Amino acid sequence: MTRIVARPLTRESFAEFGDVIDMGGGNHYPINGGKAERYHDLATAEAAGPNARVLISMVRGTPYELPLKLNMVERHPLGSQAFIPLSPRPFLVVVCHDGDEGPGKPHAFITAPGQGINYSRNLWHGVLTPIGETQDFLIVDRGGDGSNLEEFHFSHAYEIHLP
Repeated sequence: MTRIVARPLTRESFAEFGDVIDMGGGNHYPINGGKAERYHDLATAEAAGPNARVLISMVRGTPYELPLKLNMVERHPLGSQAFIPLSPRPFLVVVCHDGDEGPGKPHAFITAPGQGINYSRNLWHGVLTPIGETQDFLIVDRGGDGSNLEEFHFSHAYEIHLP
């Protein structure tokens, strides 16, 4: 089993895989008479293919046993997929570039409390992995006609560890 240690999620470390969604960065401004601060344009939702539309959903995720035994990854060829936690708890993020015969070696990140992510369209990624306790998430992804899910099962498992 190949051991991979998750590293902290930052905009720079995750840029090649998608977007980090948090209240950092400089694109924010006051709204509602100064009673609210809008953090604007944090991620790009992609929806391609027949009758495509952007969906907003919620999910309740249950933690996996750690270290995570990563046997499978998935991707969505017709749209991006964002996960935004509804509580200030970290979660594990696993992504892979395309390799010669499927996904390449996984990269693992641990979010800071409250950070979300947006996986780019067609990016191999692990399943939603809350850490320590059940956690709720807002999901922004693609709906419409056509198959938007591919799965790949590794011939050997990767073992993902927290730092």
